[in-house]
Amino acid sequence: MSASALLTVLLLGGAVTASPVHADDERRVAAVDALLHEYTGDVPGVSVLVMHGGQPVLRRSHGLADLEAATPATPQTRYRLASVSKQFTAAAILRLAEEGLLRLDDPVRRWLPELPPATTAITLHHLLAHTSGLVDYEDLMDATVAGQVQDADVLALLAGADRLRFAPGTDYAYSNSGYVLLGLVAARASGQPFPDVLRSRLFAPLGMRGAVAWTVEAAPVTARAFGYSLRDGRWQRTDQSPTSATLGDGGIYASIDELALWLAALDGDTLLADSSRQAMFAAHTTTPTGEDDVDAYGYGWRLHGDMQWHSGETIGFRNVVLRFPRERLAVVVLSNRNAPAPYPLARAIAALWHGADSEVP
Repeated sequence: MSASALLTVLLLGGAVTASPVHADDERRVAAVDALLHEYTGDVPGVSVLVMHGGQPVLRRSHGLADLEAATPATPQTRYRLASVSKQFTAAAILRLAEEGLLRLDDPVRRWLPELPPATTAITLHHLLAHTSGLVDYEDLMDATVAGQVQDADVLALLAGADRLRFAPGTDYAYSNSGYVLLGLVAARASGQPFPDVLRSRLFAPLGMRGAVAWTVEAAPVTARAFGYSLRDGRWQRTDQSPTSATLGDGGIYASIDELALWLAALDGDTLLADSSRQAMFAAHTTTPTGEDDVDAYGYGWRLHGDMQWHSGETIGFRNVVLRFPRERLAVVVLSNRNAPAPYPLARAIAALWHGADSEVP
């Protein structure tokens, strides 16, 4: 049995619990629970995963996934990942490149000829690394838009904007527009809807059975967390916004147990070739980003020293994934609330395991 298959059995078969793997983890579990005090009780919840040495060594959930139904958050609760989804979109593009269905240096207009002449020099690489210069589709939306913007709507908005923020490859600007387009490119290159691309190339091979890029036409997300925001001292459901339906930039729902399978796969070549993983984590930006704790951007990952990470924020959800490959350490925090920001929490949790290399099996 492969390592990823074994981890699938352990996580989804129920053999893994929140019990510590090493004796010293009892202290760490207590420390994590103390850090999660804001999420305790009948409030929007949080799920926390720590991976060390390729295995989950902590899985904790506090609070509620659904306040109205009083449904507790668990390690199987699926949160909307928001921009944490971008690493999966990037991986899907890399898989399609491995299959020979597209090339990273393809002009985006090869796949999306609807785009205007100003985008002629933009390649898929530029989209992946946020160096395309595309305008933000959010800035092109009608302020009085009714309903939710779909991927096809984003393409139409960008098709009508024959201008760029800068020449492709000359600067960096974080771009949801670019990742929506990557989802559309993946669909056209594969001949499948983007949710099916993710399922067939990533989720199914890893055993991420319920992870999904959700659309309103699809079946309901099972074990779904709903998003909330604190307003006037009360938690109010704020699960969807006009931009909550786009896919490539932030539409995936997944649990910490499913993300454990994903993170374990990134340690080896069972899912992506070594060359693809190197490209994913290479520093592709050459100009300062102006973002905190970001030295450069790879494909779907921010890079900062020895850390690879990404946050995800959307109405009612705040998430972050940290990865420290030299220590074989990763931390995930998923929450269905607008505050607090999970990045400081994740760094504090990671600090409990830093320097624990001698304990890695």
